Amino acid sequence: MFDEFYGLSGRPFQLTPDPAFYFESLTHRKALSYLSYGLAQAEGFVVITGEVGAGKSTLVAYLMATIDPARLTAAQIVTSKLDEGEIIHVVAQAFGLPVQGHDKASALGAIESFLHDEARAGRRCLLIVDESQNLSIGALEELRMLSNFQLGAHPLLQTLLLGQPEFRGTLQDHSQLEQLRQRVIATHHLDAMETAEVQAYIEHRLKRVGWEGNPSFDQRVFAEIYTATGGVPRRINQIVNRLLMLGAVDQRSHIDNAMLQQVLGELGRDAASAREQAPAAPQAVPAQASVAEVAPQPIEGVAAAALHAALAERDAQIAELQHAIVELANKIEVPSAQNELAILRDRVAALESQVVEQESAIRHTLTMLIEWIETENGARVAA
Repeated sequence: MFDEFYGLSGRPFQLTPDPAFYFESLTHRKALSYLSYGLAQAEGFVVITGEVGAGKSTLVAYLMATIDPARLTAAQIVTSKLDEGEIIHVVAQAFGLPVQGHDKASALGAIESFLHDEARAGRRCLLIVDESQNLSIGALEELRMLSNFQLGAHPLLQTLLLGQPEFRGTLQDHSQLEQLRQRVIATHHLDAMETAEVQAYIEHRLKRVGWEGNPSFDQRVFAEIYTATGGVPRRINQIVNRLLMLGAVDQRSHIDNAMLQQVLGELGRDAASAREQAPAAPQAVPAQASVAEVAPQPIEGVAAAALHAALAERDAQIAELQHAIVELANKIEVPSAQNELAILRDRVAALESQVVEQESAIRHTLTMLIEWIETENGARVAA
């Protein structure tokens, strides 16, 4: 791997969020200021939006790493297309709350009791909701209702909403979200980095793994990378990762523009191939893993097929689980249906176990895909 060739202690341009590599660009500094202000208010909603790959998840990972668990209890969820009933159960699970049954009232009761206990222990509670653009209007309203929980005059829950640009439009324009809008105390749109920040960003990440100038970079490379990526951090990571791999394969200690153009050409061909080979995108994103925040864009054809197949299986299991829960709820009031209830309960338990196993498999698949992409590309360059 290129980290060994260049004497680095790790891989500085991985695509998964890592707070150790947090880079405070101008837009990230502003976002962190809004977050700090919002958290100081200890109530309401803070909203951060940005394009895919703009660094929202890294920003939150950095925030989570700085939180004092003795003073603030934080839970994070990554949403798929949840409705108003499902979001309550997901929030309860995020805070580690066991909920007896699957009814909304039990979940709400567990959440309220937990929030009161945390407040009496001197801890505030923060809920971080990633991929908020996937939530239904009803689910957003349920989150607003959770913000009504109070102990005396003190609110018990504060919520940070992260989303892609369309979420900002939904929040601003939808007629049913007026009450939620009134509770937003801070908002910021995370822009891409500016041209002059690209070099500093790349060198910052390299220095975090012991870079001391090997490889060196032609100054033109930084400007060309900005042109190719628009200053979006994940796109920069993808390109520089390829550049370092190419440099290691060719045993180059200096990265020049010719190498960059070679990498950009390969990425362009990969993108065209992926568009031709990849099946239709799945309709839902897993509740516990944001593919947009983990997988590189685009994924090569074989990798895309494997990932989409895993997601399709996951979605089918979730749909079956939700259907079983509805059946179970409909049977609750019928005293003569005890045998059917027992069967359905067993079915729900089995499906929940399958979903957990599938979640682990998908996370493992994502890790393997990233490794596959890097090694496959390295082999392609060597050939």
